[in-house]
Amino acid sequence: MQFLTTTESYISLFFTLALMLVMLYFMIYRPQKKQEKKDAAMRSSLEIGDQVTTIGGVIGRVVAIKDDSFVLETGADRVKIRFTKNAISSVEKLNMDNAPKK
Repeated sequence: MQFLTTTESYISLFFTLALMLVMLYFMIYRPQKKQEKKDAAMRSSLEIGDQVTTIGGVIGRVVAIKDDSFVLETGADRVKIRFTKNAISSVEKLNMDNAPKK
């Protein structure tokens, strides 16, 4: 029975740790950055008239946009609430193709 020498065990440990770091990068860090870019693009493409769902579950239409916030109009009673753009969970774009023609 032959045991690994100290140098061989250190090399083996180094490659194991390097492999774990590479796996961590591809399984956690890279997908998270990809999702952050997708969310930032969604927030920057926000337009007046879009239907928005916030992270708190509030659903409404965008009526005003400023640098880092927007105003959401909800319900038939037309309540207006101001949110930061970071509160957006999803955006449904206003579709003008199906609008009635005048």
